[in-house]
Amino acid sequence: MARGYFNVPVAVNEPVKGYAPGSPEREELLATYKKMFNGNVDVPMHINGKEVRTGNTKNITPPHDHQHVVGQYHIADQSHVDDAISTALAARKSWSSVSWTERASIFLKAAELLAGPYRAKMNAATMIAQSKNVHQAEIDAACEMIDFFRFNVQYMIDIFKDQPQSAPGIWNRVEYRPLEGFVYAISPFNFTSIAANLPAAAALMGNVVVWKPSDHQVYSAQVIVDLFKEAGLPDGVINVVYGDPVMISDACLSSPDFSGLHFTGSTTVFKNLWKQIGNNIHTYKTYPRIVGETGGKDFIWAHNSANPLQVATAITRGSFEYQGQKCSAASRAYIPASIWNDVLKHLKKQTSELKMGSPENPDNFVNAVIHQGSFDKIAKYIDAAKENENAEIIIGGGHDKSKGYFIEPTVILAKNATYETMTTELFGPVMTVYVYEDNEWEASLKLVDNSTEYALTGAIFSTDRYIVEQASKALEDAAGNFYINDKPTGAVVGQQPFGGARASGTNDKAGSAQNLLRWTSVRLIKETFVTPQDYKYPFLG
Repeated sequence: MARGYFNVPVAVNEPVKGYAPGSPEREELLATYKKMFNGNVDVPMHINGKEVRTGNTKNITPPHDHQHVVGQYHIADQSHVDDAISTALAARKSWSSVSWTERASIFLKAAELLAGPYRAKMNAATMIAQSKNVHQAEIDAACEMIDFFRFNVQYMIDIFKDQPQSAPGIWNRVEYRPLEGFVYAISPFNFTSIAANLPAAAALMGNVVVWKPSDHQVYSAQVIVDLFKEAGLPDGVINVVYGDPVMISDACLSSPDFSGLHFTGSTTVFKNLWKQIGNNIHTYKTYPRIVGETGGKDFIWAHNSANPLQVATAITRGSFEYQGQKCSAASRAYIPASIWNDVLKHLKKQTSELKMGSPENPDNFVNAVIHQGSFDKIAKYIDAAKENENAEIIIGGGHDKSKGYFIEPTVILAKNATYETMTTELFGPVMTVYVYEDNEWEASLKLVDNSTEYALTGAIFSTDRYIVEQASKALEDAAGNFYINDKPTGAVVGQQPFGGARASGTNDKAGSAQNLLRWTSVRLIKETFVTPQDYKYPFLG
């Protein structure tokens, strides 16, 4: 138990390393990548601090070299999930009563370990198995994860400081308890930092977790487990299982002790899980917390007052970084006719300079999409656009999966605003542009707002402040993260809390106090110093 009030270290964003040619960090990272790429890792499940190997394994293969095997991971059956739940609940008895200072120390130590000795290993694992280039791995797997750990501790203290008023003779105080039960965390392939934060945010607030990482993020998930273990996380607090997502979810969501879902992934999966939780509601001891960040069809809208080069740069970066496999990636744009030719000129120049290939070569801006299913889906839409009279491919359009799942950065010009790639989430390096007449800019804002079910991120470009204000109001519900004169990607913890509404999620803002609050159950304590002994109120005379 803490015997004093303690100031935690002030959270600051981790500086992004440059990895310039000849720099020490570049040499260390590439050497680590080569060693891990040529090695063979055997990834167990982790239940109550024990490594669990079943012998039922699947290979880990780099998306950019899918015939090369870098390791394997072990698959759970129902008994392993049941063990993960029971050992988490057993660990809760100790973990929930541990002082907040001890919990904070673990994750602050994890941040420092990641900033130092774990940095190259975490980045290399992300590059190998998730096909992120040097820069994308650095800003995700290193910097954002470090920021989550540091800022979450600071936000936890901010939450604790929020206390009620007390009248004379009374002391009112609030405790922020962990949820009664366990949290089920389901994390995506595309952000290593999110994969770590989904279980860590709940655990920091005193909860225990059953964590199912994506099958395509297993390599870096193992590094996260190693990081947590060295930082001092007790056994059983975060239990990791791999395998059939339906079986694992059925086991977790049927438990009476299920108390929360922390999810990042597809909209359809999240809606199905929500429905399943609703159907099981009479099973649970408490109403579960449901937090999810899901799909997006993120937009760039430009006014004729916008700078064409700035708009083109936002499209190149916002659409093609990490092959468009970001929930926030720009995938539809609305450009006025008067500046379209200039935007296109800059866009063609920029995309012609983009190199594509393995992340081992830091010159490559674009790498592979995550797996064959993703490749086939995106390629199908590109090939359909080639044949459709309502669309024209004006940049890219090539794809090749012979060695890796490579898709060229592609720009489709749509002849109507509801062409399927203007409204469907592809999750790949494909931008669809609709060119509108300048005098129809107000109508184009309605198209942006109403064309899709999503509302995650979006960006507007204009140098006219009246237009900026009007567009901001018109698109008030269209994006949870809204950018003015910048691309709609790259949210930084502590600066741009992330999340969207509509079919894009519950908008509980990862990297903020709002998210941490979801993993607490508040207890109000009222203490009266002089207890009344006469039941009569003054009105009785």
